[in-house]
Amino acid sequence: MSIRRFNSAGEFLAQLQRSREVSPELVETVRDIIATVRKEGDEALTEYTRRFDGVGRDSLAVTAEEWTESSGVDQETKDLLAEAASNIRRFHEQEFSRLESWRIEEEGATVGQQLVPLQRVGVYVPGGTAAYPSSVLMNVIPAQVAGVEEIAIVTPPVGETGYINPMVLAAAEQLGIGEIYGVGGAQAVAALAYGTESIRRVQMISGPGNKFVNEAKRQVFGQVGIDSLAGPSEILILADVTADPALLAADLLSQAEHDADARAVLISPEKQVLDATAAELGEQLETLPRREIAEESLRTGGGLILVGDLNEGIALTNEIAPEHLELQVRDPEETLKKIRAAGAAFLGKYTPEPVGDYWAGSNHILPTGGSARYASALSVHDFVRWTSTVYYTEARLQKDGAKVSRFARLEGLEAHARAVDLRLKGKAGTGK
Repeated sequence: MSIRRFNSAGEFLAQLQRSREVSPELVETVRDIIATVRKEGDEALTEYTRRFDGVGRDSLAVTAEEWTESSGVDQETKDLLAEAASNIRRFHEQEFSRLESWRIEEEGATVGQQLVPLQRVGVYVPGGTAAYPSSVLMNVIPAQVAGVEEIAIVTPPVGETGYINPMVLAAAEQLGIGEIYGVGGAQAVAALAYGTESIRRVQMISGPGNKFVNEAKRQVFGQVGIDSLAGPSEILILADVTADPALLAADLLSQAEHDADARAVLISPEKQVLDATAAELGEQLETLPRREIAEESLRTGGGLILVGDLNEGIALTNEIAPEHLELQVRDPEETLKKIRAAGAAFLGKYTPEPVGDYWAGSNHILPTGGSARYASALSVHDFVRWTSTVYYTEARLQKDGAKVSRFARLEGLEAHARAVDLRLKGKAGTGK
């Protein structure tokens, strides 16, 4: 097993920047897929599913037979999903309790914001090498808490028959979601954005996917809203001499096993911690079921970075802006105060990143690729919009109108000014 070592922050950041570049070939391929789906609708979805997923489905929508199969999921698993959903819902209800419409009234003028939930949202649930019922919970629950009326799920079909994973269906059933389609990739994003015969267009698309899904979301943004442009999964661990190398290695592998493009990085001012963790990685990989994926991830996207002291490590962490940040240091609470860019932070040796993935209630759909410098985790905020409201009485317009007109003329917009002046002259409502 090999994992790269970096002796300078600049060396690592240069490599990281190169890995974030999108190829022109990918952009063109996705553009063609979107254009074909817009033109051919369901026919294109069926053909792309056959070509890219190697399966054919008689129906894009989930069938009654597939729903029956999902009911075969054992009760213990259903109870687990229910409890996780409860934790996630409680977290997002706290978010929503802090959102409300507001108005300020002052001398004939009323201004404010009206909170309005989105009406229809599309959720992308990844398929491929693993099933992700947690993605169903993390996307759907904040949308439901926000008050979204319609939620449609798209997910790649799997197997020779092109079935929908029963675990994904069980999670959807737990949340009362019945609109699910067996289609994935860029073509699924195009269907949600523009609509086909079977899939009605949505206002927003949320949920992570592969590089084709990510590029498709980028290209349809503006036609619909998107949650974020999700890149490969990331974990960065900041560790000092108190950290346990066995736990550090286990946590790095918890992200490396996602896929070969995942990024797992350990930063420490202690060379012995880095050396011991590298040895632990080799040992733990021996028995890991997804060993080949994890090894490739560590080889191409992993890193052990030696820094001069903890403050240098904190500065580098803020520059990288990781999706997941673990603080395996003597005083994680104090260290957290210096963190300015991370999607989610996990404090102390008893808070591994999977606790946030599945159970604590915080959302695991997080900014990647350095976007944590300005973006946040998926939340109820993503599923509502604000309508600004303004109401002026005649008396208040008489008081402020001349200033409004003057401002308009400062910008050379005479019609703007006249729209006010006409009312100041008392001609409003005359029909002349």
